Amino acid sequence: MITRYAALLLVAVAALGSPDPVPPKAGPVEILKTSEIRPGMKGTAWTVFQGGRPEPVPVEIIGLWKNAWGPRQDVILAKLGGKAERTNVAGGMSGSPVYVDGKLIGAIALRMSIFSPDAICGITPIELMLEVNDFDFSIPDDARTPDKAQARAAVEVPGELLARAVAAGASPELPRRNPLMVPIETPLTFSGFHPSVLREFGPLFEQLGLTAVQGGASGALADPTPAPGWERALQPGDAVAGVLVSGDMSISGLGTVTYNDGKRVLAFGHSFFNLGPVDMPMSRAEVLMVLSSAYQPNKFANATEIVGALRQDRRSAILGLLGERAPMIPVNVKVRAFDRQGAVRKEKDLRFHVFIQQKWTPYLMMVTLFNSIAGLNEFAEEVTYRLSGEVELDGQQSLSLATMQAASELPVPAPMLLAGWWGEKFNRLFLNAIKTPRLKRVNATIDLLPERRVATIETAWAALTEVAPGSEVPVKVFLQPYRGERIERDFTVRIPAGLPQGTHKILLSDAETLNRMQSAAAMASRFMDLPETVSLLNQERSNNKLYVSLVQARPTLFYEDKSMPSLPASVANVMQTGRTGNRRFVAWGESVQEQMSIPFDQVITGSYALAIKVR
Repeated sequence: MITRYAALLLVAVAALGSPDPVPPKAGPVEILKTSEIRPGMKGTAWTVFQGGRPEPVPVEIIGLWKNAWGPRQDVILAKLGGKAERTNVAGGMSGSPVYVDGKLIGAIALRMSIFSPDAICGITPIELMLEVNDFDFSIPDDARTPDKAQARAAVEVPGELLARAVAAGASPELPRRNPLMVPIETPLTFSGFHPSVLREFGPLFEQLGLTAVQGGASGALADPTPAPGWERALQPGDAVAGVLVSGDMSISGLGTVTYNDGKRVLAFGHSFFNLGPVDMPMSRAEVLMVLSSAYQPNKFANATEIVGALRQDRRSAILGLLGERAPMIPVNVKVRAFDRQGAVRKEKDLRFHVFIQQKWTPYLMMVTLFNSIAGLNEFAEEVTYRLSGEVELDGQQSLSLATMQAASELPVPAPMLLAGWWGEKFNRLFLNAIKTPRLKRVNATIDLLPERRVATIETAWAALTEVAPGSEVPVKVFLQPYRGERIERDFTVRIPAGLPQGTHKILLSDAETLNRMQSAAAMASRFMDLPETVSLLNQERSNNKLYVSLVQARPTLFYEDKSMPSLPASVANVMQTGRTGNRRFVAWGESVQEQMSIPFDQVITGSYALAIKVR
């Protein structure tokens, strides 16, 4: 009788099925070393397919791929089952922990090249990931950052930073021909961004092994301070994100937590940007769905709230600390749309924070500014953009920036040119070789003016051609605007009392003409300190003014942020001879002394010179 009841009980248990496995928790875990891995072993991976709770994925070990990750660094090959058979190895699964007999063996980190019919993955051994915290704080030479992009732009565009972004889109290498096994792409989720931003900048991120996707983020992400409850956040198998931008717009890189000892978190199983030591906010994430695709399977997720900071971005993993706060740069952007009568028709204020890193901050400033104006209903081909901004630095003079940008014949939209100009200023700040800048906050105002406002200096006329020192010369200048009547301006130039006898010039010019030589001097100096960099940027003329200068046939020496006009040739030669190759002067054969500037509400281009003779 007992045997009969026991048999019935077994049948009932079988009918109910085995209980669901319990997701792993933070804390110490037993490790199964790579040397103990054998083909045919069965295991379980944990990853989030929807919501915030990780689900089990059956894993069958194929074997060890010797030295595939580097010298004496093996990769564990495995085949995924369950839901992963349909989704394949998707972007965002990076870091999903894999257990065999309850022991942690590593993280899903690599996948086969596109169109593979099987869910074959590469697992980074946990031994390699645990090495990350043992490294020093030196930044690796092979950091996969935007300045290492090898593509070149097919067209010439202003600014080195913008040229790299355009080059990425023009590269004939995209789409890439992937090798057999590659790191799983990290979905770089853009929330609050217009689709045109992903179209323009997506190829740049693809060069870095990142897939730009549209996504979402909760309002809690706006505050970089760790949210309450961070102590219980990011259990193994949970979705995790590194945050580059947070606030009214956000950019975050999605992956999966591999290991959590209660304070330290390991994730991804490969690098994010391979920057080495970093200081980046780390957040929870909620997965909306996993897109099944033979070409590019990806998780779609919302970053939720910040719970710590990433401290290491190494080849085999990223490492974060729960409860830590990573500093970010607060940015305020005001966008105003004007009507033809000069009244503000509409305005909006955007507030967000930007990740601080010398290579990435300039790019993020460029992308966020472009996004601030690209998605507006007020956007039009003939709109002119007027920007004024202030960058507050800790312990330094503030940086004041102003420019205008209108549509041109270049095959690059005006908002892109404006964003490139903006990003290039931050690039120059962060690439000075002496001191890293500490930015307290950034404010910018962008005005949208409803027409193409460009005027070219056409000709000029002076009432007198022979003058005496100390006298005044009436001058008239003519400018030709884009599709409009010619503009006239009258003004008076005072001839300095000490101006020597002989022939000189009155130069009427745009800002670029006067900025050119000082910019060349800055590029020639490899050791310009931060105060000199800020000073030089503040000295740059604005392109919505016409500049009136006196030109003498005597040389000027430029050195870092300083200019020394009207030097005797003998003095200039002695000074140049006494400098080293790394700290040399840049010489120009003439001396230009600015006398006045005439403001316009247009972009001023060109130059014109009037000859005068001093008696």
